[in-house]
Amino acid sequence: MNQLKLTYFDFAGGRAEPARLALHIGGIPFEDYRFAPADFPEVRKTTPLGQVPTLHVNGVQITQSDAITRYAGKLAGLYPEDPLQALFCDEVLGALEDINIKLGATFGMTGDDLKNAREALAAGALPKYLRWLEQQLASHGGEFFADNRLTVADLKAFGLLGWLSSGKLDHMPVDLIETAAPELKDYVARIAQLPAIAQYYAGRG
Repeated sequence: MNQLKLTYFDFAGGRAEPARLALHIGGIPFEDYRFAPADFPEVRKTTPLGQVPTLHVNGVQITQSDAITRYAGKLAGLYPEDPLQALFCDEVLGALEDINIKLGATFGMTGDDLKNAREALAAGALPKYLRWLEQQLASHGGEFFADNRLTVADLKAFGLLGWLSSGKLDHMPVDLIETAAPELKDYVARIAQLPAIAQYYAGRG
């Protein structure tokens, strides 16, 4: 069996969360190496591109979060085998990463710059993406984004959508999803109630 070590910040959510969840759900043994944000300057020196997450597979270091997520999904049986369903899954993963990138561009901003940037996203790009995700969900049956079952696309959507509405993002309306794409609010609640998901977070406290 491959020896896996996943490295990321010590908090729930973020770009490593879909892989963490997938490996947990699939019962795949791995070292869940978490570090404090204050330690990131030192950790990043050990990474190829100065960023996390990274995944060591038998000592070989892999970067790029969506690649790691897909690999974890394949190990756990949470990535479609059918090429078209895999394409649907990848499409959603890519759109969600677009959102991550747009939000990421606002980190490091302060004061009015941060307020204006976040308000612009909440009024423009984010509702556009959320409505598209809502349409994709509906067109694939309304329960999951691909393959008529839980996949890593759902794990990534669950984490990112939950973060958007968590109130942890300054100047981001907590009702943005409810207003722009209300079906996604119900979707997040359904995913949270899946036994494997609920068990994971109950175990994390």
